[in-house]
Amino acid sequence: MPFPSPDLLAATGKLPHPTRQRADCPPLILTELSFLQVVDCDPANSEPQDILTFGTVREPCPKCLQGGLKLILRQSSVRVAHLFCVDCTTCYDAQYADGAPALTI
Repeated sequence: MPFPSPDLLAATGKLPHPTRQRADCPPLILTELSFLQVVDCDPANSEPQDILTFGTVREPCPKCLQGGLKLILRQSSVRVAHLFCVDCTTCYDAQYADGAPALTI
């Protein structure tokens, strides 16, 4: 039996349509963070960190205005969940308009 398409599920009300869901979401408030605040690393070491990303968020980088920011969750060398721009290598914290943190689970 074939799996129903997301459009069919959205039309029947069994799955929210992704474009409607995104349009209703308020923008996140982004605050720039120092890379050394969020990642454990030796500043003298020029080796790239082995850090996993967990998808792209809808907001563009406020600094370079390029594509979506990458979500970085806490892991062995990451102290704080944050958003990361691969184009300008800037880290951000994210909050909702009411001040609630957007990156806590």
